Amino acid sequence: MITSDPDVAPVSLRKRFPLRHFRQVPGPELRRLFHRLPEPFGGSRDRDLLAMALGATLYVPATRADLTSTILRRAERGVCSMVIDLEDAVADHAVEHGKWQAARTVDELAESGEAYPLLFVRVRDARSIAEIVDRLGPGASALTGFVLPKFDSSCGAEYLHVLMTAAERLGRTVFGMPVLESPTLVHRETRDRELGRIGALLAEHRERILAVRIGGTDMCSTFGIRRDRDLTIYDVRVVADVIADIVNYLGRADGTGFTITGPVWEYFADHARMFRPLLRTSPFAEVDAVPFRQSLVSRDMDGLLREISLDRANGIQGKTVIHPSHVAVVHALSIVTHEEYADALDILSTGDGGVAASEYRNKMNEMRPHRTWASQIMLRAKVFGVANKGVSFVDLLKALVES
Repeated sequence: MITSDPDVAPVSLRKRFPLRHFRQVPGPELRRLFHRLPEPFGGSRDRDLLAMALGATLYVPATRADLTSTILRRAERGVCSMVIDLEDAVADHAVEHGKWQAARTVDELAESGEAYPLLFVRVRDARSIAEIVDRLGPGASALTGFVLPKFDSSCGAEYLHVLMTAAERLGRTVFGMPVLESPTLVHRETRDRELGRIGALLAEHRERILAVRIGGTDMCSTFGIRRDRDLTIYDVRVVADVIADIVNYLGRADGTGFTITGPVWEYFADHARMFRPLLRTSPFAEVDAVPFRQSLVSRDMDGLLREISLDRANGIQGKTVIHPSHVAVVHALSIVTHEEYADALDILSTGDGGVAASEYRNKMNEMRPHRTWASQIMLRAKVFGVANKGVSFVDLLKALVES
């Protein structure tokens, strides 16, 4: 059954298996770690809530032979959003097979009786959206939306028109996630005009744009750059400048902006290092987890942790990931700390403005300037939960990596 009300979630097995972050963590461990538990969100059609809940969005090739079982297995391990990829991950000669398998997989997941993540298909072009929708059977209730690669002012209108048609065909909201990565956006002399045009296109379809994704790899490719694993994307200045402008145009907190998600981290295996690790030893020593720190460093997770922190500092939520080991890292740093939560509660408790010392006695909370930040913290707290007082990111990360 497909609902005809676009504000109601599709009838699916998520009603039996509520999608919630950290479902894989045992109850006693959750109670030890969390002051406020994460809430279910899988049945929601609240765009802002779902955008925040994306977290680590894991990509998987559409041509993978065990695609259905892979998605179910990842869901059991805590993945809450996945993209079936028909673009860069699929060879040109295999695209038609990939389209067939993507539709079949979504159908199988809808009928599986198992919990599955928020599901998206990354297409190669607008035409493929209609092809996937036409091939869906029971999966029509399971597909959350589409990822729209190389989105720019020349192809964006067609993408969004076909997305709107797909929503009409299915009788419900079908979300789009445009990926910004094209040369006209990257090149300095055309960027401002391009961002203005993209912003106008997205504003016309605001309610069906779940998030704007940043394609860091393609941006680097414009200059023949491949980012080294010892560096974050913010060390690549020509790309960092583009990210800053995307947030400036499209990430504003005045009601005109969108959720912006972070670019992919490409590395996951050990290597000979040129620079010192980015993780201090002392937080790990305090909880007797120095070997755990070494394990993170050996797999380049210290660089990922640093980049996620910089994403957050630059107004970016969530991240594209291509390896399952990255999911726990992204999600651990998405949990709201007890200190952040206490500050947000204080800031939102009054509408009179003013300044007050933090409950933690280490900063000043300004009630008006920090109000938007506090609202974002409360939204993140709803889907990722709030850590108990005294629980550090090391405790959270260790629990998620080992669960």
